[in-house]
Amino acid sequence: MLTFHLAGINNQNFLMRDDETGSFWQQITGRAISGPMRGAALELASTDEVSFSVFRSEWPQGTVLAPEPRFVKKYASKDWDQHMSKERTVLSFPQSGIADRELMLGMTVGDAARAFPLKRVEEERVVQDRVGETPVVLVVGPDGKSVRAFVSRVRGQETQFFRSQQGPWSLVDATGASQWDFRGCATSGPAQGTCLEPVGVVKDYWFDWRNYHPDTTVYRR
Repeated sequence: MLTFHLAGINNQNFLMRDDETGSFWQQITGRAISGPMRGAALELASTDEVSFSVFRSEWPQGTVLAPEPRFVKKYASKDWDQHMSKERTVLSFPQSGIADRELMLGMTVGDAARAFPLKRVEEERVVQDRVGETPVVLVVGPDGKSVRAFVSRVRGQETQFFRSQQGPWSLVDATGASQWDFRGCATSGPAQGTCLEPVGVVKDYWFDWRNYHPDTTVYRR
């Protein structure tokens, strides 16, 4: 077990130092970049970035980490994202044609990496694509903000999904025979009880994602 603390910023990315070995670890990769543990990698824990409304609807008994009253004034302000979008970056990739601080949804499957512009995904609501050889679907939830991604296969068969135009929020597969909720689980039809395999999504600025994933491709439809 290692105990981590904020040690600084490297290329505007969170840098951690563990108490036990004194090694320094990079946030986005989870790898030790210096010290006795250099080259080691932390095991990635599954995370899910959704709005509180989505969390509460799916986990009505869920608990929430409350702010620490002693340090409330030191927390980032609500307009932190807007403020940071105007800050200069230490790295830039102008040849990409993408603004350094454009927010991307980054995904890795095996050795393949692909970035999806957040604004584009929010506009399209359902994005059917591939990361390497793996078919994926990105879905904007009922709150219009939260995004999840899944392997686009049902019982081993590659499948396309669409937003239902009737009733409460749901997805329908290409056959139209089953409906799916935002958790990626079929709630009716022949596939009822089946859940899609989730794919991890990292929300990151373009310059940072590109720096640590130099071979990434970009969704540009």
